[in-house]
Amino acid sequence: MSKYGFLDVLDKTMEQQFPYDFEINWDKKNHAVEVAFLLEVENSAGIETVDDEGNATTDDIFFEEAVLFYNPLKSRVKEEDYLVSIPYEQKKGLSSEFIAYFVQFLAETAEKGLDDLMDFLGDDETEEFAISWDQEAFENGRAALEESDFHPYPRY
Repeated sequence: MSKYGFLDVLDKTMEQQFPYDFEINWDKKNHAVEVAFLLEVENSAGIETVDDEGNATTDDIFFEEAVLFYNPLKSRVKEEDYLVSIPYEQKKGLSSEFIAYFVQFLAETAEKGLDDLMDFLGDDETEEFAISWDQEAFENGRAALEESDFHPYPRY
């Protein structure tokens, strides 16, 4: 594999299997990789929404969320800033099998989040929207993986 290790595999798998807009950001100094994705919903009814900064709008909704892969020995992470933070082993990195599972799980999570966002727009009584990550379901699926094809953290 190239010097970009699991970044190459993650990017290729996201391109092939993740149906939403996304961006991968490599924070070399922090030994972390962020995967941000965007959900977009047309607000044709002109429902007023207020973002987390207190700005009100009736425009279409663009909701961005991110996950983080990090080195537990070297990275500094504010877990509350991410949907989920996933540690990787420094030398081992991430496996192709895990990356494929992660992308599938993230796509399902984003799909459910998009459905929830549309429901949120149609429900006057719900005051807040957030995407949720089912950590228990994720770990159960991860435990069933047979990992063999590992890609190290990228080198630069």
